[in-house]
Amino acid sequence: MVSFETYWWFVLVPLPWIVFHYFPATKKNGQALRAPFIARLQAIKQQAPMRKRTATKQWLLLTLVWLLLLVSINRPIIQGEAIKVNSVARDMMLAVDISGSMDEPDMQLEGQTVRRIDSVKKVLNDFIDRRNGDRIGLILFADQAYVQAPLTFDLTTVKQLLNEAQLGFAGQKTAIGDALGLAIKRLIERPNQSRTLILLTDGANNAGKIEPLEASILAADNNIKVHTIAIGADYTLQKSWFSRQTRRPSNIDEKTLKTIAAQTGGLFFRAKNTEQLEDIYDELDKIEPVDQDAQFYRPTQQLFYVPLSLSLAFILMLIVIKLLFAFNLRRQKSNITDESL
Repeated sequence: MVSFETYWWFVLVPLPWIVFHYFPATKKNGQALRAPFIARLQAIKQQAPMRKRTATKQWLLLTLVWLLLLVSINRPIIQGEAIKVNSVARDMMLAVDISGSMDEPDMQLEGQTVRRIDSVKKVLNDFIDRRNGDRIGLILFADQAYVQAPLTFDLTTVKQLLNEAQLGFAGQKTAIGDALGLAIKRLIERPNQSRTLILLTDGANNAGKIEPLEASILAADNNIKVHTIAIGADYTLQKSWFSRQTRRPSNIDEKTLKTIAAQTGGLFFRAKNTEQLEDIYDELDKIEPVDQDAQFYRPTQQLFYVPLSLSLAFILMLIVIKLLFAFNLRRQKSNITDESL
């Protein structure tokens, strides 16, 4: 069935009539027609009915063109039958640490040593590419946590926002508890079986207002599964006096991350290099999707181009009629002139 996306443009239907009757063309006084030859007078009388018929046809065509343009601008459409779409998908929030320690260059990527954050971005980009049909959200945290992208099907935007994340934007420390609390707030609106958080960090909680274990209890109470990933080498190299390098143990709080995962029914992973991080996300691919509420949509076909094409065709027809009439008139005048001579 044909319908329109809007109807209010049809109020302009009488506009040409209003303009013609209330704003007529200015009439100018000109010289009277001089017809010294009887033959020319007879020819002019014969042309009057023909001009009137032509003018009537032109007005009808112009009216039809105007109506077709109004139909086109109101965007006619045809809607098909409602089609059921089974929404089988995952809802995943990604909480990514962007504290100062993520600048540590202790990860290998394609044979080169890169920073932890660069390795995370590379692997997460590949992971998001495989999430076709899933909703993905992004939380970035350091001294504070903030939502960079809410749960969305627009994975391209999520990737872009992740790649544009810069270290230091949210501070230098690590607020794991605040990141958990913010994720809970966003996921609590989703179905119980669909609440999943993947938290990635390379440190211990040393900032924020919420303790990580308190947040994990709240997550467990709300059926939010938290998978935790600890990233970084076991030791970091730091320069000391006289450019000497010393090895210091990493400050990753694996115990707390393991507890968070255990309390919420999630998994804990340790990634000391990019390859291990890729294996972790391959494992997370196996998270079973859940059936969510079915959605419906109606396939819609736009038809505005049909009346628009017809109006253009009629305009061309008017131009041709005008040219033919002018040509015939010029030829008749030429014949009359020849006869009068």
